[in-house]
Amino acid sequence: MSGDSRPVLFVTNYAPPARVGAFALLSEREDVQFALFGGRLRHGGREPRELAFPHRRTAQREVGALAASGNYRAVVCGTVGRTALPAAYLGARRAGVPFVLWATLWAQPMGPAGVVGYPLLRWIYSHADAVATYGPHVSAYVRARGARRVHEAPQAVDNDFWRAGEGAAPGARQAPFQVIFAGRLAREKGVRVLLEAWRMTGLGAPDAALVLVGRGPEEAGAAADTAVVMPGELDPIRLRNFYTASDVVVMPSIRTTTFREPWGLVANEAMNQGLPVIATDAVGAVAGGLVRDERNGLVVRAGDAGALASAIVRLRDPALRQRLGATARADVAAYDHRAWADGISRALADVGASARPVFRHVTEPSGRD
Repeated sequence: MSGDSRPVLFVTNYAPPARVGAFALLSEREDVQFALFGGRLRHGGREPRELAFPHRRTAQREVGALAASGNYRAVVCGTVGRTALPAAYLGARRAGVPFVLWATLWAQPMGPAGVVGYPLLRWIYSHADAVATYGPHVSAYVRARGARRVHEAPQAVDNDFWRAGEGAAPGARQAPFQVIFAGRLAREKGVRVLLEAWRMTGLGAPDAALVLVGRGPEEAGAAADTAVVMPGELDPIRLRNFYTASDVVVMPSIRTTTFREPWGLVANEAMNQGLPVIATDAVGAVAGGLVRDERNGLVVRAGDAGALASAIVRLRDPALRQRLGATARADVAAYDHRAWADGISRALADVGASARPVFRHVTEPSGRD
């Protein structure tokens, strides 16, 4: 426990709805001030106008001076932005305070930016005072690159919100058997593979429906398939009620040269509604231990349309859906905002910068039986 009364600086790009509760809890627990530098919004939903935790808007070019200001007892920074991470690290070193890396990657992006930035990122992995990760898949990745004092801060949503519901949204139930995809309609999300798999199942109206929720570059191609229902982007309440109206959620992400799904919070959301998950082995929630084959969902090889089609057809069985869905709802309960804040607090405690004693969360997810 630190006797330093200064707050912790937490540098990240923005606070999507799924993280607001977690950030607020951590701020209350550890006296954290967030520095949000914005940038391209790829996923997670729009940032709320009002944020229930101390924060400031900054530019990436200002992060280094902020971290070096001497106003903070520790600096935490994620792996987002072009210059924010090295600036935060160097600023913490100039201020003589611990630096904690919040790590998300479990595969190195091989695009031009990823290749150029990899040596520096690997150096920070091995020189950060502590590392907090999305889960065991990221922990293994960073340890192999020299990381020490690694702690898991499991990905979480507001479980109370996603477990609630107002029943199916009007018009949400399109068929007796309904499969839902929610996310960016982008190549790396496996949209084309999913459409191919759906055609292979032979399922269709009036007995079955595939619902694609979201927007993105694959939208036009998906819309050309008359067998697909596309309600567009939905606010969280309507999305939750679409989950209620569905039987299975599918996460067909594939690995590309620049992307491997770090987690996929859709799994957490849907599992809170008791939906079984079909996901590929390129999804972080699978590698991280939340989605588990034949326990709370079905796992298939990424890019294998035939295997995905077979999994969809298998889950037409109501008894199998009920068994997997009930376990899914039970398993995801441990992945809450408290568990995430516990992980960050443990990392801070490990470098002597926690504001209070940290005890192991008794329901901390382990990814094992």
